[in-house]
Amino acid sequence: MLMSEVDFDQAAGLRRIARPRPVRVIAVTSGKGGVGKTNVSVNLAVSMAQDGKEVLLLDADMGLANVDVMLGLHPAYNLSHVISGDRSLEEVICPGPNGLRVVPASSGIQKMAELNAAEHAGVIRAFSELGQDLDALIIDTAAGISESVISYTRAAQEVVVVVCDEPASITDAYALIKLLNREYGLNRFRILANMVMSVQEGRTLYQKLSAVTDRYLDVAMDFMGAIPHDEYLKKAVQKQRAVVDAYPRSKAAMAFKKLAQKTEHWPLPSSAGGHLEFFVERLILASQHAAVLPATP
Repeated sequence: MLMSEVDFDQAAGLRRIARPRPVRVIAVTSGKGGVGKTNVSVNLAVSMAQDGKEVLLLDADMGLANVDVMLGLHPAYNLSHVISGDRSLEEVICPGPNGLRVVPASSGIQKMAELNAAEHAGVIRAFSELGQDLDALIIDTAAGISESVISYTRAAQEVVVVVCDEPASITDAYALIKLLNREYGLNRFRILANMVMSVQEGRTLYQKLSAVTDRYLDVAMDFMGAIPHDEYLKKAVQKQRAVVDAYPRSKAAMAFKKLAQKTEHWPLPSSAGGHLEFFVERLILASQHAAVLPATP
């Protein structure tokens, strides 16, 4: 007996619901502090949420967390309560602006800054237990080459390295990329120039960095874009708001919105990579689903 059009539509709808949706996981990192990395993470996440995406922002700077401060949030719990076993990951998520959800970390707790690889792996695995429907996870890592930075960048699909116009920023960014490439096999990085006077200045910074990586490393580098120096960004920080929320028509806000739209065109993984990853079960289920079910017309 042939399936009616109504039955066919219902079956197709059920197939779409049952098919797991991969989550776009972007780690935002830097070789040194003071380059505006957390500001980038916050504004990129808020911009994506403003575009209607379901976004979760993870503050992975365990010992010096400040995402909650930048957004004027007052969470009752944070990742330290998850690691101690007092709360589940779901219980520490707090609401942010424009529908953004935030996983806050602790600040000024030394033991959180000294977590080992196994403890970071436990945090990463906890995300697989989230039942929430998500489009993207933005990870604000610590600066430098600590155990936490290595764990969270390896578990992400995209690594955004933030640089600014300081010699130490470029040399430390190269050191981070070198470590992740030679020791852990990461071979694709997106470079974001922050606090520059023009896009050309940002591209020049990228070219300085890529000239060295092209010579000594086997990596694929991509110029993600540039965020201009903007006094409205400082005003937004003082107001404890994202600049895309407080001053949506400012130069910095417009640049962040453009970057958020650019991320939508980045490829999503079709299968798990064979190592510890965020939402790895969804990747495995998605690849199995693709292999078993025909494409939805």
